[in-house]
Amino acid sequence: MCKKIFIAATGQHCGKTTTSLSLLHLARKKYDRVGFIKPFGPKRTSYLGKLVDIDAALIAHVYGMDDQLELMSPVVLDAHTTRDVLEGKIDPQDYLERICHAVNELEKECDFLIIEGAGHTGVGSVVGLNNAQLAQQLGAPVLLVAGGGVGNVIDAIELNLALFRETGAEVRMILPNKLIKTKRESTLNYLQLAFKDSLIEVVGGFNYSPILADPTLKYLAQLLRIDLQADRDQASRIVHHVQLGAASTQRVVDLLQESTLVVVPSSRDEVLVMLSTLYHLPEFKKKIAGLVIIGVVPLAEIVQRVLDDAKIPYMRTSETTAEIYTTIQEDVAKIGADDQEKIALVQQLAESELDFELIDSLF
Repeated sequence: MCKKIFIAATGQHCGKTTTSLSLLHLARKKYDRVGFIKPFGPKRTSYLGKLVDIDAALIAHVYGMDDQLELMSPVVLDAHTTRDVLEGKIDPQDYLERICHAVNELEKECDFLIIEGAGHTGVGSVVGLNNAQLAQQLGAPVLLVAGGGVGNVIDAIELNLALFRETGAEVRMILPNKLIKTKRESTLNYLQLAFKDSLIEVVGGFNYSPILADPTLKYLAQLLRIDLQADRDQASRIVHHVQLGAASTQRVVDLLQESTLVVVPSSRDEVLVMLSTLYHLPEFKKKIAGLVIIGVVPLAEIVQRVLDDAKIPYMRTSETTAEIYTTIQEDVAKIGADDQEKIALVQQLAESELDFELIDSLF
């Protein structure tokens, strides 16, 4: 008989995919046949010539599940899906049948199956396939991933639990994630007290990690939809800080922190030349992750030559400082298939920070 776990969350960016990656890594040490499905895919990508959900592509790539790819991503949305459903052009029942068929087939092939939801519990309601409805239809008990605080986290959990109760889906575990290491014990204690009468177990997830939380240069280039001038190793570098290069040259240099992406106007020749020159020095190479050069003013020929000579990673855009900075600050990076450092860290931390035997026993 196949063991199923439905991974839901109180909101976006809580760590559903990180949790899925971790549980699959740990489950493969215990179970011979392990599977994954993202029933309802709101973010599509092309992988192996197929349009599938981005998380299904990631899991297939990391764990060598390419042969199950079509079952792993049975329903992928496009820009017109919502309107087509509301206008009666698409019958949501067709989606549900495809999802149920895929889960049934995977159950035949697997001893342990992760079913990853999308966004918060209500995502998918417009087509009658939100996370609570899917968990109930698929007969899969729920692991609810939450944030790492107390008051606002309890509020978010209660809001999401109401929808699970309404549909009759069973939530067995709350997994607070991105816990502050020094507050981990006290945070978990308060959350356990808050839900002690609910019969839902509260089990600690990952501590907050800048490496997992912060984006790579390649991810930011894709987010900003601009070309990145960098080699493969540079593109995978993780950006821990974003700094505006609008101050004096010396001040920009003084403010550099570990692995900083500097947003510099194209008219600031002296800043661009200084950062490119410093990039040659090991102590500053650690601090300078790369540049985003903004504005409509063309780069001077000599400045372009200095950039090229330094081989400093950079992106060029006509967008404004405010547009670039706001886009980066409002985004939370997802793990990509080529983020080997992050994936390896997730698997390593899973073995020390997640109690798989306890999680496994509750499901």
